[in-house]
Amino acid sequence: MFISTRPPHRHDVLIAAVGLSGGLLLWLAGLHTQGGRLVEAHWAALVPLTATAALELLRRSAPQTALVLGTLALIADQFTSGSLATVLMFTDLVYAAVVYGTPAAARRIPVTTLLVTAASTLGFLAWFRTADALLIGVVTGLVSFGPAITGVSVRNHREAAEAARLRADQTALLAEMDRVQAVTAERSRMARELHDMVANHLSAIAIHSTAALSIDDPATSRDALGVIRRNSVDGLAEMRRLIGLLRRSGADSSQSAAPTLASLDVLVGQAAAGAASTGLTVTLDDGGGEAGSLPAPVELAAYRIVQESLTNALKHAAPGPVTVRLGRSRELLTVEVGSVFGDRPGPRAPGSGAGLVGMRERVALLGGTITAGPVARGEDGGIWLVRAELPVEEGVYRP
Repeated sequence: MFISTRPPHRHDVLIAAVGLSGGLLLWLAGLHTQGGRLVEAHWAALVPLTATAALELLRRSAPQTALVLGTLALIADQFTSGSLATVLMFTDLVYAAVVYGTPAAARRIPVTTLLVTAASTLGFLAWFRTADALLIGVVTGLVSFGPAITGVSVRNHREAAEAARLRADQTALLAEMDRVQAVTAERSRMARELHDMVANHLSAIAIHSTAALSIDDPATSRDALGVIRRNSVDGLAEMRRLIGLLRRSGADSSQSAAPTLASLDVLVGQAAAGAASTGLTVTLDDGGGEAGSLPAPVELAAYRIVQESLTNALKHAAPGPVTVRLGRSRELLTVEVGSVFGDRPGPRAPGSGAGLVGMRERVALLGGTITAGPVARGEDGGIWLVRAELPVEEGVYRP
């Protein structure tokens, strides 16, 4: 048996003080529970009374030890004139052993006290052979089994309340995790939209402004400034549209026009105009395929993939053709953007790699696949090919 060295709880000190004070008052008043016992000395009843009061200090820190020693004190009390305070404090020790004890003790004590109650009832009934012996069994049950059952009920209620609190904490934690994930996903979506809308225009501005500064030719500078102005205006319009989307409510934002494949020829035309001075020729090859409308997320993703691929071609591709190809079937929309892979003369805009990350995120959300890298094409050398396959069934992707 282990006795804790922790100081007793203030409530335990109060219970011990009240129990001891009440027992002393009963002893001074000459009120006892029995008479004619083995120990006739009047003061003998104070020994188990004091011991039981001292054990009340251990009812939380060492409940099982307190119950075992309290049982011995109660047995000793039966050989004296007895005290009602000792009996009441023993019932509290039984209750505390169930409530504050180990789970195993909480299961064993009610069973043990029930068996003790039944055994004492049958034993005294066989000894005295009168109905009065049943009263001894009733008293034994009230002193032992009653507090044990009460402790079981209180412990079950406390465990249920603790389980409910833990479930509430877990629910709150999961809700917070969902909120953080939703905020993170929304930030990622906004970052992709901002990058895809503005990077193309800013790349063209960077390249042509560098050309205007490095080439001392009025005609070249005039053309470069025209491209710069056009891309500045288009980029500003895209930024205003994005800001408008962020400011509108959910109902209003659904009405905002998002880029679709129908406007892909306009995008390719703008890229061709901006890339003319760098030796790039941009063409669109719509392979056709099965007709029919596509889900809005698929059209937006395809448009952004083409837009980002054209931006990367404007930054890094060597002079030559840049081809945009679309292929449609019942299950997939295929997007390919190829450009010449190699070194090129003239100014180049720096890249951050965020565009490829954004494309992969878009395709992953739709449940598709994407590859980007150099591929060989015989004597013509290599090209940089971006190929994405997007499922067109709405049940496949995660909106």
